[in-house]
Amino acid sequence: MLIRLAGAGLEGWGEAAGVEFPDYTYETAAVSALALERYFLPRVLGRRFTEPKAFVKAYADITGFHFARAGLECAFLDLYCQSRKLPLFRFLGGARTRIPTGISLGIEPRTGQILDRIAAALERGYLRIKVKIKPGRDLAVIAAIRRRFGPILLMADANSAYRLRDASRLKKLDRFQLMMIEQPLAPFDFLGHAQLQKQLSTPICLDEGMVDLDHARAALALRAGRIINVKFGRVGGLLAAKALHDLCRRHRVPAWCGGMLESGIGRAHNLALNTLPHFTLPGDISPSERYWEEDLIEPEVVMERGDLRVREEPGIGHRVVLARVRRHLVAHRAFR
Repeated sequence: MLIRLAGAGLEGWGEAAGVEFPDYTYETAAVSALALERYFLPRVLGRRFTEPKAFVKAYADITGFHFARAGLECAFLDLYCQSRKLPLFRFLGGARTRIPTGISLGIEPRTGQILDRIAAALERGYLRIKVKIKPGRDLAVIAAIRRRFGPILLMADANSAYRLRDASRLKKLDRFQLMMIEQPLAPFDFLGHAQLQKQLSTPICLDEGMVDLDHARAALALRAGRIINVKFGRVGGLLAAKALHDLCRRHRVPAWCGGMLESGIGRAHNLALNTLPHFTLPGDISPSERYWEEDLIEPEVVMERGDLRVREEPGIGHRVVLARVRRHLVAHRAFR
């Protein structure tokens, strides 16, 4: 769902990357749309805001709906930065203009298929490979990857496919020198992750359970993992994501940026977030061509030698192509 805010003769764009079916989260795109219409937009429309903190404070008492609030906040930040002739990444405190990137690959029915996809990704220039794993599609697959590609930057994403009783199986992955195992247990099973991490030399990366600072502080206190994945949609916006980045920095816990299946609009916001200094690991942010025959922005996000370039124009630095948006539009609501 795309969100366009108009003010001061400018337009700001954001994206609420809710899913279609409530399996990843309760907040589908339909839920986000309803929350925006009933709760969020009445707090901000027709009002004057001179800085982002005041904008966010206008609806701070509303709980939940992280994707909706992230999309709304991003649209305002794009609008605000344009009005200040300031690139969004500079506003956030970023400095880098080139971002190293990795690729996330799903489970394939045959090991040869995933090996071919990794070979193509490495040839394309991706600097880090993430593969999905589950019981029965883990040890043999990772072993085959190491045999063929040697010491590439490799991590495994379990998507909560395991239980604590699988600790002995997961421990066998230690010999493959993975960067991390992402989210092996249920999202909020911090106690289980803490027990599992004690048994593994491979760092555990916490993902879906990192929904706000309170959950992150609890996980860090319990030593439930050694790495944190930050998704601005999941935590409720770029400002909340920056706060989580800063928390990891203070605790000297490595952090990196993940993404949802965003169009170039959400991707541009993700790029800006990735410029923050403590995001030192290649993130899950790909060029436009990875998912889209044509993106909704110009210029599209392109990869050069494993890096994505961050544009220095005001706001997100990309122009939204309205003709493309209209061509793919399935529903539209306007509020004044």
